[in-house]
Amino acid sequence: MPSLIEAITVKRRMFLEYEGAPYHCLDVEVSKPTARGGQTLVRIKMRNLLTRAVFDKTFKAGDKFREPDLVVISASYLYADGDGCHFMDQKTFETLTLRPDMLGDHRLLLADNVVVQIQKFNGAPIGVQLPTVVELTVTRTEPGVRGDTASGGVTKSATLETGLEIRVPLFVKEKEKVKVHTETRDFAGRA
Repeated sequence: MPSLIEAITVKRRMFLEYEGAPYHCLDVEVSKPTARGGQTLVRIKMRNLLTRAVFDKTFKAGDKFREPDLVVISASYLYADGDGCHFMDQKTFETLTLRPDMLGDHRLLLADNVVVQIQKFNGAPIGVQLPTVVELTVTRTEPGVRGDTASGGVTKSATLETGLEIRVPLFVKEKEKVKVHTETRDFAGRA
């Protein structure tokens, strides 16, 4: 049986199960009572890992949560089709399929063989954690013009192999590999 977690012990980045669904704690705020007999309250900002909804909820310090049956596995991206995006488990070589709604716009950061962390709840894949930086090839960009730097425009638009558009420095050319921060979607350097 999974262990129980008291609300007062919940920390940022912890996972917990509430009303039968897994949640990821984004922030915690504890308010201690000033009057005698008052209850300590814990306000938790959490993300539902199934629906991706984020909300705040206040609990009593003694409220208990179950530890979710959450497993994180390494998998490499294979391809996408009408069913979704397909990944291969790095240990069992099993193919896992994630629906497009599970990935959202993260799929614009997926290139062949990118290794990600897939979250499974009760044995079914529910989400993906991308690496900090991914390498993607520039498929279209305008050539940099020498006089552009004087006007302060030191970046230009570039379309990457996945369709993602980012701003890159003037020296970046087509067919070049670049690094992209997965969280901010900013240029992180040449690959």
